[in-house]
Amino acid sequence: MFGTNSTSGKGTGDRVFLQNAVKTLVANIRFASVDNPVHVIGVSSSIPNEGKSSISYALAQALAAGGQEVLLVDCDLRRRSLANMIGTHAQAGIYSVLSGQTELNDAAVETSTPGVYLLDCEPHIPNPVDILASRRFKSLVAQMREEFGYVVIDTPPLSAFVDGAVISQNVDGMLLVVRRNFTKRDEILGAYEQLKKAGANVLGTVLNFCEDEKSEYYYSYYNKDGKRVRKSSSSSQGAPKLPDAPLSQQVVHPSAPASAPVAASAPAVTGLKPLPNTSASPDSTMAFLKQSGYQPRTDFDE
Repeated sequence: MFGTNSTSGKGTGDRVFLQNAVKTLVANIRFASVDNPVHVIGVSSSIPNEGKSSISYALAQALAAGGQEVLLVDCDLRRRSLANMIGTHAQAGIYSVLSGQTELNDAAVETSTPGVYLLDCEPHIPNPVDILASRRFKSLVAQMREEFGYVVIDTPPLSAFVDGAVISQNVDGMLLVVRRNFTKRDEILGAYEQLKKAGANVLGTVLNFCEDEKSEYYYSYYNKDGKRVRKSSSSSQGAPKLPDAPLSQQVVHPSAPASAPVAASAPAVTGLKPLPNTSASPDSTMAFLKQSGYQPRTDFDE
């Protein structure tokens, strides 16, 4: 589990705390996938308002700091938020790219952070699940992987829609953002089970909104007896000894499976060019959707 604080911005200390926490998150992602490097990362949460979009942007910034070009994708087709949050807007979005109206490089716009590009999504896109489960979307993710060093995809909360679980089948790994003292245990376990049922590679959880621990993190350490000691009262103790082994990432496995939610239908919107009308044979994504109780359309596939 990784700890972060997306409420930063109140002061320099808060910003430094967030930056260091996200750098640790990036390092752990790399350490967890040495044999199979992770380049396309999905970010989701159990319920709304856990700060997953803020974590997605902070993660993209940390990855870009290493010299790579990073594409930040807003795949919350029901409630887009990244563009307003970071103050970057584009003339075209993901639907225009999928429908062949715009090239990916033209739709992706650079943000205020060098090396970070945003692929926005148009509002009120019809039939989000069908689009995300299509082969055309799978091909688009493959194109993103080739043209950018990293891709960070912000997805909807798992308890509300099946979108995030569907997207998880096209990424290298998923991060589950958990807001401290906000999300219930059953909701977290249900979201985790939803991802595992989809066959997702769950990299770990990100504990968010944990700012009240930063002072202890920076100004104290553990002594040889395992007790936390303040730096101001431990000048005679000497430098703390480094741990013998790195901390391991732990994922809690649910004791009982949770049923997958059924995606709600979205209103039709005029003015959007329809995707090519072709058929597709069932694949693992379609099988998962049917298992979840959702009967997808297949006329969005190539």
